[in-house]
Amino acid sequence: VQLVESGGGLVQAGGSLRLSCAVSGSIFSINDWYRQAPGKQRGLVAVITSGGSTNYADSVKGRFTVSRDNAKNTVYLQMNSLKPEDTAVYYCHGKGGLVDYWGQGTQVTVSS
Repeated sequence: VQLVESGGGLVQAGGSLRLSCAVSGSIFSINDWYRQAPGKQRGLVAVITSGGSTNYADSVKGRFTVSRDNAKNTVYLQMNSLKPEDTAVYYCHGKGGLVDYWGQGTQVTVSS
């Protein structure tokens, strides 16, 4: 099973980025995005089920949108109105049974 993120980068405050997570080797009923800023714990950002139900951390509601393309087995995170406090490494995650699968992470840096 592999999860490969892409789409991170450097953007100015107020800008947008779209992260992608290509999943191979498994299909997860729930996919989510986490992020970890320097010196902080990894925290949940957004969740999406195979049926398309979503949930978001309060800090990103109204700015981030999670979606998935089941045909491509790919999950996306559209991030708008980015703030410097969104700077972190973003990780894609899926759980198969009792096993957690993580991508390698992609850096998002928002400059003020």
